[in-house]
Amino acid sequence: MTNRKELNANNAKVIEEFRRTGGTVASRPGQQLVIINTIGAKTGLPRTNPVSYLTGDDCIYVFATKGGSPTHPDWYFNLIAHAVITIEDGNETYEATAETITGPERDAIYARQISIRPHFADYQAKTTRILPVVALRRNTR
Repeated sequence: MTNRKELNANNAKVIEEFRRTGGTVASRPGQQLVIINTIGAKTGLPRTNPVSYLTGDDCIYVFATKGGSPTHPDWYFNLIAHAVITIEDGNETYEATAETITGPERDAIYARQISIRPHFADYQAKTTRILPVVALRRNTR
């Protein structure tokens, strides 16, 4: 498994390329990515992460897989602690509110993601935890 330093370095490269190109990342062809800007649950400091997403009817869904690790990614805890975040989607930036989806609705959304990205089934198979699905809904003023 990749250590935190390697993961942070890789994420920094993805974020830089995403911002430079308006959302295109060559190392992730065909993958829908956004950048989420959160507040650290423990530190209170700004945190930035690229995440893959699935378009919903009134939101986008992100998946706290951490590659099937036994623990949730830090960004998921940040969303729980501070649900209002900033999303960078291509050249657009907007505020959104996070809500964890559970039960049959979560299962249906995760199954839809697997149908598009079959490797998401591998992530669930690697762990005993239920991989969280989070709806990010654009805030309106």
